[in-house]
Parts: sequence; structure tokens; C-alpha cells
Amino acid sequence: MEYSVKTVCDRRTLNEFLEVPWRVYRNDPAWVAPLSSEIRRVLDVRRNPYFIDASLKLFMCYRDKTPAARTAVIVNGRHNAKVGSKTAFFGFFESADDMIAVRSLFDTATEYCRKEGVEILEGPFNPNHYSELGLKTNDFGRIPSFFQSYNPEYYPRLLETVGFHKTAALFTSKNNNVREFLQHRYGNQVESLHVGPYSIRSLDLRNVKHELEKMRCVFNDAFASNWHFLPVSRAEYEFSSKFLRLVTDPELIVIVEHQGETVGVLMFVLDINPLLQRLRGKVGPIKYLRFLHQKKNIRKLIVFAVGIKRSYQRTRVFSLLLSEAVRIAAKYECLETTWMKEDNPLAIKAAERLGMRPDRQFGIYEKRLMKSAE
Repeated sequence: MEYSVKTVCDRRTLNEFLEVPWRVYRNDPAWVAPLSSEIRRVLDVRRNPYFIDASLKLFMCYRDKTPAARTAVIVNGRHNAKVGSKTAFFGFFESADDMIAVRSLFDTATEYCRKEGVEILEGPFNPNHYSELGLKTNDFGRIPSFFQSYNPEYYPRLLETVGFHKTAALFTSKNNNVREFLQHRYGNQVESLHVGPYSIRSLDLRNVKHELEKMRCVFNDAFASNWHFLPVSRAEYEFSSKFLRLVTDPELIVIVEHQGETVGVLMFVLDINPLLQRLRGKVGPIKYLRFLHQKKNIRKLIVFAVGIKRSYQRTRVFSLLLSEAVRIAAKYECLETTWMKEDNPLAIKAAERLGMRPDRQFGIYEKRLMKSAE
């Protein structure tokens, strides 16, 4: 067999890049095909404001001229300035169970990285810290929930064989019987919408951009010291929130204000993956209307993000958000989180209070390419 690696440079090679997961998962009933139009939008460096401060290179490995493996390589200058070393992220990694293809792919990718002075190649990030990330390391063969990465069982082995090792462990938590649990533990106790100087409300759809800006400011402040976090610009946040109304509802986003200042945000999303799976990567007018109708029947809720400004993290805001989480989650059958790290005790504590226990596990992998200059 003949193997070759090329960079994506035109519409044809981009289409082949997007085609790889269809080859990998064609016999996998648990795979949820992403919307191809959305992947194109995210990877368009002219449209995605994340790439104002980052570069993107897409690599394809062919086996006998047939697409066999792919990855993206991203270099973010702001991240490197923060951590003090030159790191590149890899993402959108997909491959057949073919060691030669993966070795060829990453040999070319690492050669490119070395020419750019990169010391560490780390991932997967698709394409950054606030997107789908990590390699699934357990519970294979079950349909992923919304915003969870998914991959075959052999992916960790492929990466480890070409020199990567796991450096960070992520996990999600889950409660399959959340309504029953919350009713038993909390009964019907609900906080008032006005508690002293604090007030609680839902997202106001009449001024979405203004609301998104308030949420962005809270999250940027709350997550400032978190692993791999970089402040998200207004343009980035609006770009990533384009389909907000399709994955959540206004009453699933809780805003806590203190004397008019937004100080805490709780954001739930619906697990739309079973509906996305039926779309098979494409959406048209009829599919879209069917999606909106079926979305009303979703009974699994996901804690997407919780943020409290640092100066308010030891105040009443936590208990107010927890009370709202109890009130909202009690209307659903299943509650799940997006990824968490073990060094985030506040998030773990909140998940435990909602009866959630660790469920799926994910890993971040890295490969050191060269020593730092002394």
C-alpha cells in the first residue's frame, strides 16, 4: 500500500477531510454525525474570530489515494504567551485503525510544528478549550450526549504508539433519575426570585446580544484561572452562540444579579444528539421543522456552564444558582454535565448535590517535540 500526506488547500481536499469520519463510523450505530456546514464554518479562518490570534493547518493522510486519517494543527499565540512555551493543539483527529496512516499523518504534522518552533503538540481540541475536546477513554459504543467527543476504542492506542501520552483526565457526571432524586432530597423548596440585594431571572430574548455580553463577562472572570482558559472575545462568543436557540431555551439560562450587576450565570442545554443523529450531517427546511417539534420532547438536560464572578464566589450566589438548578432539573428525567477536571471542587460539589456521579472519561494527550531553548 502507498501512503501520502497532504495539506488541505482547496475545496476538493476540504471535502475529503470532512469525509473521513463517514468512513470511520459508517458501521457505528452510536455515532452522531456533525452538521457538515457547521464544521466548515468553524474551520473557516476568515469567518471564525478565534483565528484572529491563531493559525490553522489541516493534514490528510491517503492510503492508495483514499482518505485514511486526518488532523488539524492550531497554534494560538495568546495561549503560548500565557503558558510560556510554544504549544500547538491538534484536533478533528479521525482515522481508520491503521498505524501506518497515523504515523505518516503525525510525522508530517510534527515536522510542520518543528519548523514553527513548536515544543509540545497537545489535544484533541476541536479547535479550542471551549469546544468539544478530549479523547474518550471508556464507555465505548454508547451514543454521546451533546457536546461530548466520541471516538473508537482504538484511538488512544494509535496516539500512544506514535509518541503521545495522557497528561490530563476529564470526566462527565450523570444522574439517570434526577427528578426522583431531587424530589426526595429537596422536596418543593425553592428560593425567592429576590433575596436581599440579589435577583434571579431567565435570559431575555428581546436583547440577546446584550445578554450574551453579560454572560461572557461573567464566564471570563469566573474561569480566569482555569486550566487552558483564555478570555473569549465578544466576537468569539457571538460566533460560538449562533445556534444557541436550537440547543436551549430562555428558561434554561439563569442569571443572578446583584444591585443590577450580572454576577452569576447557570446555563443548561438540551441533549439534542438523538435528533442530530437523525439528520445525518445535513439539514433542510423539513428536517429543521421536525427538529424543532421533536426538541420539545427531550427529557435529558445538560449542565453546560456555571460561572460566578470571583468576588462573589463566597456569597449567596452559589446557593441561589443551586436552588435554580434544582427547580429546573426536577422537570427532567436525566441530568448530565459537560467535561470537568478533578481540580475543580466547586463544580464537583455542585454535581454531587444534584445526585450526579462520574460517568464518562476523556483524556488530553501530548507529545514533546523539542526541548525549550535555554
